[in-house]
Amino acid sequence: MTTPEHLCVTTSYRPALLGLRRGIFFSSILFLTSLACWVMADILWRGGMTPLEWVLLFLFLPLFALVTFGFMQATVGFIMILKGDPVNVARFTPAEAVPDPASVTALVFPVCNEDVSRVYEGLRTMYLDLTRRGFIKQFDCFILSDSADANKWIEEEVSWVELCKQLKGFGKIFYRKRVLSLNKKSGNISDFCRRWGKRYRYMVILDADSLMDADTINRLVAMMDANPATGIIQTAPQLTGGTTFFARLIQFSSAVYGPAFVAGMNFWQMSEGNYWGHNAIIRLHPFIEHCALPAIPGAQKHARFLSHDYVEAALMRKAGYAVWLAAGLPGSFEGVPPTFIDNAKRDRRWCRGNLQHSWLLFSRGLHGINKLHLTLGIMSYLSCLLWFLFLILGTIHASQEVQREAFRRFDHDVGLTSFLDIGGIRLAFGLFVVTVIMLLAPKLYGLLLAVFRPSLRLGFGGVARIVAGIALEQCLSMLMAPVQMLFNTQAVIGTWLGQEVSWLGQKRTGPKGASWQEAILTHASHTVIGCAWAIIAYSIRSDFFWWLAPIWISLICSVPLSVVLGSEALGDWFRRLGIFLTPYESHPPAVISHLQKNIAECRKHFPPPQPLRANYGLMRIVLDPYLNAAHAGILKRSSRTQRISEPFENLQTRLLKNGPETLTAREKQALMNHQPSVVALHKRLWLTPDEELSPWWRMAMRHYNTLTAAPASALYR
Repeated sequence: MTTPEHLCVTTSYRPALLGLRRGIFFSSILFLTSLACWVMADILWRGGMTPLEWVLLFLFLPLFALVTFGFMQATVGFIMILKGDPVNVARFTPAEAVPDPASVTALVFPVCNEDVSRVYEGLRTMYLDLTRRGFIKQFDCFILSDSADANKWIEEEVSWVELCKQLKGFGKIFYRKRVLSLNKKSGNISDFCRRWGKRYRYMVILDADSLMDADTINRLVAMMDANPATGIIQTAPQLTGGTTFFARLIQFSSAVYGPAFVAGMNFWQMSEGNYWGHNAIIRLHPFIEHCALPAIPGAQKHARFLSHDYVEAALMRKAGYAVWLAAGLPGSFEGVPPTFIDNAKRDRRWCRGNLQHSWLLFSRGLHGINKLHLTLGIMSYLSCLLWFLFLILGTIHASQEVQREAFRRFDHDVGLTSFLDIGGIRLAFGLFVVTVIMLLAPKLYGLLLAVFRPSLRLGFGGVARIVAGIALEQCLSMLMAPVQMLFNTQAVIGTWLGQEVSWLGQKRTGPKGASWQEAILTHASHTVIGCAWAIIAYSIRSDFFWWLAPIWISLICSVPLSVVLGSEALGDWFRRLGIFLTPYESHPPAVISHLQKNIAECRKHFPPPQPLRANYGLMRIVLDPYLNAAHAGILKRSSRTQRISEPFENLQTRLLKNGPETLTAREKQALMNHQPSVVALHKRLWLTPDEELSPWWRMAMRHYNTLTAAPASALYR
């Protein structure tokens, strides 16, 4: 039963302060947006308002409001960093606080077709760090797999067995593979909560590329103990580990500009923050009791929300628990997609999930601030469609104005501010300048914070390198923005048309160079749109052609831009120059250094021959008696009979005589999920004469016989 102390948010600050902060913050946004809309209306009003101009004004309102929102959030965050924000969940907990020994916590890693080496080396690094700091007794680790690829599944299982052997982690490190992967990640977490949730007071949710040091994890537990009315504490993870040009660019911009935005979010959110789905600690009792996701209204098969985190935060607040953003808390890290295209693929999945939240905007019981969170998530993608429409309609409007020869009389028309004697062109240029200033201000704040703090200044490589990095990042951001606009516009329209979006493992490591073929196929439509737009703009008016140059140049150059951004060689060149350095790269914490060292070792030890790599996990399960017995033991609980039916006999025969490449993914999945077949395959393989085995298995047996004891995670590339 929910206790009375849980029925209110943390009371370590005056509740009136929440209203005061939000009043200042949102009033400023309302004032600046209203002023800009007045100016925009004045520009369009000269000569009378046409229906098209009314539509342009309607589109301008939400677009400028989002610009103003970002500007104000960075501004108040910059001020809070300089003066110190007293309202922070970390400040409510004494620095010397020690977690309650009864606060047993689960570290949960939901995975789906991920890089096995990265997942397990990250787990190993955190486990050893907790052990060295003496915290491990209060923590258990769970790998929760939804991998559909049978080979990935087997690799995960093999790596779990080997990791537990090396760390003596049996009983502390657990692996679970669901038979039915219902409701994707949210269903995976729900299944964990039903099976094991009552054993733990808290759980720390981590992505496949997440990393947290022991002090941070222990600090999060202490913060939850000290604030019993808090349901979720979300950290602000730093981006690390990028090697491509794009990844290094993104992690640099996050390190420079991110602190001001995070402090700004905490300024107006306070105890009504949001949850981002990973690198966060959750109080399990209220999460289990109150945060079960509802079905999407009207959806088939009772589908659940893909972007579950925002909804779970809203349900936690509805239940009376606080949700905090731990602004300024160090020691939390995550990876970044290696290429522009991979980032767009991830955004497409997130777009579908965020647009689903529109069903909740008018639901009863949710707090207004949580509906704002949902709205901001929707608008982060919908704004790209609005921007695209604004540019298209602006082009049509320019064409109409030229036909009416309005440019020659633009400054002589009567407008709302004619008493100030400000011409329309000058007014439009002034609005443009103000917009640019508001967009650049957060970058100026980041520059000032980095330059005037000696430790940060050295971590970023010095003043000259910081300035060079910000200048180059700004240029590339301007080039990427129109392409990202089209990516998100396509995602929004595709979602509305009901296009399915696969929710598979993300690509978290980059190739030696981005593929020209993939770039051409992905950006062909963008290039065509850019060329057509440039021709249309030039036919309207030459100065309008140059006014739109940032748009059409970006779209025309999208293919080479994507290839350049995906280059590891270029990323390494900038690293050697000291540009796009981050403090966590210049002076990496112990957990990052250990992880990088372990991953490097994994990549060079015992690489299997190329023909074996696609089915290497399956090979080891069938060949190795220890791993075969372990896998069979895991499956035994779900096995109802020891009899092997004829279809499974045929699959076994095909696998041994023809090789695994002749079986489909579903057939391999079924075979590896059938315990009697797993046991029988091991016996048949070692008893079958070589001449009756496929060449693939003969090669596999020769390779297996050359292996010595080594971490299983070192065997997968």
